[in-house]
Amino acid sequence: MEWIYVDHAATSPMHPKVIDRMTSVMTDIFGNPSSIHYFGRQARQIIDEARAVLASSIGAKENEIIFTSGGTEADNLAILGVAEAYRHAGRHILTTQVEHHAVLHTCQQLEKQGYEVTYLPVDEQGRVSIEDVKSALRPDTILVTIMYGNNEVGTIQPIKEIGEILKNHQALFHTDAVQAYGIEKLAVSELGVDLLSVSAHKINGPKGIGFLYAHQQVKLSSRMFGGEQERKRRAGTENVSAIAGFCEAVKISQIEMETKREQYEQFREQIISRLNNQAIDFSQNGLLDYSLPHVLNLSFPNTNVEAMLVNLDLAGIAASSGSACTAGSIDPSHVLVAMFGKGSERLSNSIRFSFGLYNTAEQMQRLGDEVASIVQRLTK
Repeated sequence: MEWIYVDHAATSPMHPKVIDRMTSVMTDIFGNPSSIHYFGRQARQIIDEARAVLASSIGAKENEIIFTSGGTEADNLAILGVAEAYRHAGRHILTTQVEHHAVLHTCQQLEKQGYEVTYLPVDEQGRVSIEDVKSALRPDTILVTIMYGNNEVGTIQPIKEIGEILKNHQALFHTDAVQAYGIEKLAVSELGVDLLSVSAHKINGPKGIGFLYAHQQVKLSSRMFGGEQERKRRAGTENVSAIAGFCEAVKISQIEMETKREQYEQFREQIISRLNNQAIDFSQNGLLDYSLPHVLNLSFPNTNVEAMLVNLDLAGIAASSGSACTAGSIDPSHVLVAMFGKGSERLSNSIRFSFGLYNTAEQMQRLGDEVASIVQRLTK
């Protein structure tokens, strides 16, 4: 049986070129990048080249890229780093109810330390209201953190419009772009963001590496203490091979971005068409147009998410009920709760399909047929 992996929003397989690059670096480069001798300079050159590539991918300066262990650390550094560095200016933070837990749990931790956090609601499409953002802003608001594209339903937030609102406000603007990076064209100056988080393993790079973009004028209190790496913003000897792999993944994603977007949009249409042709009752969670093209979250009335996932697995299909970070949790998706309310049937019957490397049109046809067959069987 050929397996179909459609859980790329959780994590993605490493690209063969990324593996080759990392293997080469691990074999040939072992020096400490902080050492001034030949071996250290070899490692430092790899980091400098990668930093230039990553900065270019979002229209930033090289000194604005901070390597981290992934998206979670990038989110934590942005939120905690700003909260501490700017607490003299206020202790109010603005976010939404549909953020990744790397943001939500960090904000909750700050609340325990005396900060005040406003969690903005979203509509049934998963979008935050511009007017809600405006009305929630206060003179003591020091940070607004709103994700670019949602990891569970794919909805894209009005980041550029929010950036415009914040131009004349003291608050810094952070966006978690982990799910959007490599799929969407991101230019920090156009978006008006001061901080932006990215993770490598979502774009066929290695796990355990990411970056935080922080505008050169942004002050950040360090969360790790030790050496003076990353311009004293993130201590610790750099993971050179992972950084090299990350760089390779970024190069590939930038070249293939438009092709991938078109392909993923076709995948969504294929699945929806297949389900419609077999008269399957379903609804989409989130928007089809203003959405990340590789994420498709569908609700199947009169089904159960656990039964659906088990049956999909038996059919050789790896899908998800939402965020991988809540796998095993008995709590319903906080994203769907925010969109539809605690009493909605969608909380217990929604499945996320997310596309990426090695997926094909033929797989999507089979997936649509298998899903239709499973739904028909479960709703008899």
